[in-house]
Order: sequence, then C-alpha cells, then structure tokens
Amino acid sequence: MRHVSERHDVDAKPLSEAVLLILTSLSDRPRHGYALLKDIEDLSGGRVRMSTGTLFGAIRRLLENAWIEPVDMDDTSRDKQAYGLTPAGRRQLESEINRMKYLTKAATARLKARRT
Repeated sequence: MRHVSERHDVDAKPLSEAVLLILTSLSDRPRHGYALLKDIEDLSGGRVRMSTGTLFGAIRRLLENAWIEPVDMDDTSRDKQAYGLTPAGRRQLESEINRMKYLTKAATARLKARRT
C-alpha cells in the first residue's frame, strides 16, 4: 500500500497509536515521561497502558524527527526530562487527524450505503 499526501512538507505515513497518543498528550502542554504515561491512559479511557520501553522508544524517534523537543519546566526535577510539541509535530498531528477524519467519513458513508 502506498500513501499519497497533498502536503509535501509532512510525512504522509499513518502514525502508530503510541505516537498519535504521545503527540496528542503534548498538544496542550509539555509533560515528562510519567505524566505522559498517565495522560495517555486517561486519553484512551484506560484502554492503553503504555510501557516505559514503548514510551521512550517512541520519544527517541519523535526527537529524531524533530516532532517533539526537550523543554525546561519549573516543577520538573533534574532527573525528569519534559517534552513539548514542535510546530512540525503539531503539523504532523493535524495531518493525521485530517487523514483519520477522511477515512472515518468514507467508512461511515459505505456503511450507510450498504444498509439501503
């Protein structure tokens, strides 16, 4: 399967659920690892309990892609690193949301058409 994007500045590959949840969690404010784990659990209604290995592996890739960046937070101790969403990360999240909306709309239309 090949994905084609109308936007050439954003990687068009679908995001993994872990990456989508991390970017979503960071979309309103920076968080450190433990806060990310708890927020992701809340965002998913308790369905996703991400391991620290999964989280920090994804964080490493997100840092490499420059979708997130380390940030200083007043309430974070020196041994806890906080991360914030970059403009590129926000664009990527918005692109994924738009992709999912399109697919959801198409799937809903197909289901409705099949009922008639």
